Amino acid sequence: MIFISLLSAVTPVFVKTGTDLLLEVKEPVVLKEGEDFIWKVNGSDNVVKFRGIKQSIPESYKSRVEFSAQNHSLLLKNVQKGDSGVHRALVSGDEDITVAEYSVTVLDPVSGVKLTVKPCSSDSTKVTVICSTEDSLISSTFTCDTQTCSHEGGERAEIITPGASLDVYLENSSVICNHSNQVSSTRDIQKIEEFCVKPEASKGSQNNVTPIVVAIVLSLVVVLAII
Repeated sequence: MIFISLLSAVTPVFVKTGTDLLLEVKEPVVLKEGEDFIWKVNGSDNVVKFRGIKQSIPESYKSRVEFSAQNHSLLLKNVQKGDSGVHRALVSGDEDITVAEYSVTVLDPVSGVKLTVKPCSSDSTKVTVICSTEDSLISSTFTCDTQTCSHEGGERAEIITPGASLDVYLENSSVICNHSNQVSSTRDIQKIEEFCVKPEASKGSQNNVTPIVVAIVLSLVVVLAII
């Protein structure tokens, strides 16, 4: 049997578990007499076989797929991890001609994140943040001066779920922890300035208190002397 592909590459598709996925055939297909239109998964299992006005769907797919005889698209409903794989649409006659091909990856949404910030001590300008998920965590250190904070570095303490990423970064005076994959994203945000008291600012405020107190005492003395 001869296989002919009209495609230059397989199209990668990422889809969230439990959602629906529409696989389309981009170009119009006209079936000749004796030809079948077939959607296959992983090169062997037929999902749909169509000829004329008759379509054949295996029992395991009957409640989970919809096939359009007009444009030959395939709707997979409530996709699960087992639906991952290469889905190929082909016209089968004297030879098999591939007219659409998708590499489908079904992923669970990422878990939520929790951002923990360890405040600066009175004699330090460094603040440490720890971002954790159900199965991983990452820590980073930031150095803050009187106006801004900069990323100093950090380390990943555990391996996160394959295909997902866990990042900690600064944006508009806030520290952000972002957990994401190709189908979902969660984040936690906290103002970093609320956790880091700059030594310079602290000293400045202490120095300003003494002149104010002296001025108030002298004013009271003058008032009492006049009275």
